[in-house]
Amino acid sequence: MLYDRALASRGQQPLQQQQQKSDARLEARRFAAFELCVQGNPPKIKMECEWKPDHQGLQQILQLLKESQSPDTSMQRSVQQRLEQLNQYPDFNNYLIFVLTKLKTEDEPTRSLSGLILKNNVKAHYQNFPNGVSDFIKVNVCILITTIASKGELQNWPELLPKLCLLLDSEDYNTCEGAFGALQKICEDSAEILDSDMLDRPLNILIPKFLQFFRHSSPKIRSHAIACVNQFIICRTQALMLHIDPFIENLFALAADEEPEVRKNVCRALVMLLEVRLDRLLPHMHNIIEYMLQRTQDPDENVALEACEFWLTLAEQPVCKDVLCGHLSQLTPVLVNGMRYSDIDIILLKGDIEEDETIPDNEQDIRPRFHRSRTVAQRHEAESTEEDEDDEDELDDTISDWNLRKCSAAALDVLANVFRDELLVHLLPLLKELLFHSDWIVKESGILVLGAIAEGCMQGMIPYLPELIPHLIQFLSDKKALVRSITCWTLSRYAHWVVSQPPDTYLKPLMTELLQRILDSNKRVQEAACSAFATLEEEACTELVPYLAFILDTLVFAFNKYQHKNLLILYDAIGTLADSVGHHLNKQEYIQMLMPPLIQKWNQLKDEDKDLFPLLECLSSIATALQSGFLPYCEPVYQRCVNLVQKTLAQAILHQSQPDQYEPPDKDFMIVALDLLSGLAEGLGETIKHLVARSNILTLLYQCMQDKMPEVRQSSFALLGDLTKASFQHVKPCIADYMPILGRNLNPEMISVCNNATWAIGEISIQMGPEMQPYIAMVLHQLVEIINRPNTPKTLLENTAITIGRLGYVCPQEVAPMLQQFIRPWCTSLRNIRDNEEKDSAFRGICTMISVNPGGVVQDFIFFCDAVASWVNPKDDLRDMFYKILHGFKNQVGEDNWKRFSDQFPMPLKERLATFYGV
Repeated sequence: MLYDRALASRGQQPLQQQQQKSDARLEARRFAAFELCVQGNPPKIKMECEWKPDHQGLQQILQLLKESQSPDTSMQRSVQQRLEQLNQYPDFNNYLIFVLTKLKTEDEPTRSLSGLILKNNVKAHYQNFPNGVSDFIKVNVCILITTIASKGELQNWPELLPKLCLLLDSEDYNTCEGAFGALQKICEDSAEILDSDMLDRPLNILIPKFLQFFRHSSPKIRSHAIACVNQFIICRTQALMLHIDPFIENLFALAADEEPEVRKNVCRALVMLLEVRLDRLLPHMHNIIEYMLQRTQDPDENVALEACEFWLTLAEQPVCKDVLCGHLSQLTPVLVNGMRYSDIDIILLKGDIEEDETIPDNEQDIRPRFHRSRTVAQRHEAESTEEDEDDEDELDDTISDWNLRKCSAAALDVLANVFRDELLVHLLPLLKELLFHSDWIVKESGILVLGAIAEGCMQGMIPYLPELIPHLIQFLSDKKALVRSITCWTLSRYAHWVVSQPPDTYLKPLMTELLQRILDSNKRVQEAACSAFATLEEEACTELVPYLAFILDTLVFAFNKYQHKNLLILYDAIGTLADSVGHHLNKQEYIQMLMPPLIQKWNQLKDEDKDLFPLLECLSSIATALQSGFLPYCEPVYQRCVNLVQKTLAQAILHQSQPDQYEPPDKDFMIVALDLLSGLAEGLGETIKHLVARSNILTLLYQCMQDKMPEVRQSSFALLGDLTKASFQHVKPCIADYMPILGRNLNPEMISVCNNATWAIGEISIQMGPEMQPYIAMVLHQLVEIINRPNTPKTLLENTAITIGRLGYVCPQEVAPMLQQFIRPWCTSLRNIRDNEEKDSAFRGICTMISVNPGGVVQDFIFFCDAVASWVNPKDDLRDMFYKILHGFKNQVGEDNWKRFSDQFPMPLKERLATFYGV
């Protein structure tokens, strides 16, 4: 960064003198840049990368610049003559801009001087510069100005904005356009500071100024003006809000502008206004919708894409249904048409290539994978996923850029969730035509439409699915790879319905055909089939057990067939299978099929290879599923994970002590290793003890638990909880060191870290029993605060309630006095989780605390009754505890008071308590 270099040390000069020289140089560079930039806005050209300096010529010019700093007057005269000679060469100015903006290794005075000479040349000779040279200068210097502005230098350059604003009124078009180009970039990069008191709120002048140019004769300047104002819509800048009505009027006036860039910026403005000033758009909403319908079909795809965003944003507004219902018949075909592949899409996707399985992947096409640290969650009666589950149900499309097809599909998806089955009235006639069209591009778009509406219109689609699903399964064999791949995605969207039907009807044919597509000769189809099959696995779970041999045979065969990218997706499909079928995978024949290729890959990969991430995740799921079946493989896997953690921690210490010599480590390796160790501990149980005893994992864990990176702590606490369950005799000596760290991490702002720390405390308390007493004060107040906190995520609430219950179970005298402070949220948090050991121990704890402090539950006894009724099949001794508390309360208050009290109960609760507990 050029202006930073001005502050570098320069010998023993007095500090004030250094600062004066620094300021002078910075000023020289600013104005050199400024005067160059306003000569005209940099066009979109490749000059910057096309022009490169000749090494020998660059060295000569650098020598000349250094000599010009000599105090010798004769030397300076000689330099002046040579500079005049050099001005005869067109690319001399390119060398000057290169020294000024790119040559960061050169000293400050030399680079500043090149800027001053360049400024003088522009003043004297700009009109004679060849186009290539002037373009190159403008591109680089405009970047320089806006970079200086964006790095917080605006407040140190107070003349910049007034000067640029003044130049907007220049009669010279190039000057006006150049000033606007610089202002637009400054608005993009420095919107926040422009709206602050630090600069005396320049937007109070700039916004009205920009609005004046909305009707300028030049389309480029009109476009700049809208783009500048657009930067301040989302943040509701006061200066803009004061002029919101003239802004909207001006936008309407430009709605039919002949310049695509202007129309694009008008659409962008209306989309943002929909989000922040819906009140101002509502009176005009009918006309705006009609306009956006036209623009979504604009011949310029960039305009169409910007307009299509309008439907996505409108779907999020409460008024969507009211204002859009009358336009659905027009909008539906527009969005459907937008979902077709364009010619350029097909070229980019290599849609004409059907067989490419033997072509190695281009490494830069493989998206980086990020591991998500393990979060411990409870199982619910209704297994709905919630919280921070990432919806990876992405459209099967490897064009990474957002385009009209993707935007149209996303818009149809969200509108289907708004209008539900009402949308089908307009869609079904179109779908009939699309799905059986002779043109594969049209048919493919119909299959995409069917997938896009799956979530929102599922109820309305159910009558048609018995006929549609077999057709879609047939489309999996279509001769066009892009049809096969989109069909995989669409079928995955209906997997829930497929699994709810008799397995032989749809599940078995779909599974069979998807497995064939996993072995397709086209890589895109392989990828789509793998992803779709993973979704089917999640939905079908143990329904797949009868077909495990067939499934594993296919997935293992794919190991030898797949190129790099799809191999990573295959790991996910195998891991998901293990999660879905669990211990059913623990058969010798399955283990012998699955483990050798995985261990072969494991041995091939180096410790620093990021392909370890998906493989470790996969092995973690397999270890948990196989349990004792993983024993033959566990020792080398365990040891490597410990080594990965140790290496990462060692690298972090080296980097901390000598940051110049050592790179910071990639801690994802450590996180994935910790999570696989958790999987091993969970799967192998007590059999992991001998491995823990022979390693230094507990020392490493102590370091990981204090790491600055939240994800490392999150995975550390998960592993601590699992090791506590599997190998407590080795964990116990460390408890005194671990508990203060766990207490410090009960911060609900870091949800996942706090969740896992809470869960680990609960596991430790069950193992410690009454010996937990010295640690209660370290954690109890934080836990009570978390359970009473509004908007706490459900998973964290449930784990907090279980841990409080467990603490009360082992140390009731210490916890029971606070019963009244947490009993109500405690009961509501645990009423929906399944009967299990964790819930059992927590409820034993609450019953024990009630016996110690019965007054603590009186005011919220109805919530306790409701929580008790949530049990499907409590153990006999726990049922007796519930019975005694319920009858004890009834006897205490008397028959009449109990009747008045129980009459408040909802009927299902009343019946359940009467049936199971006789109250």
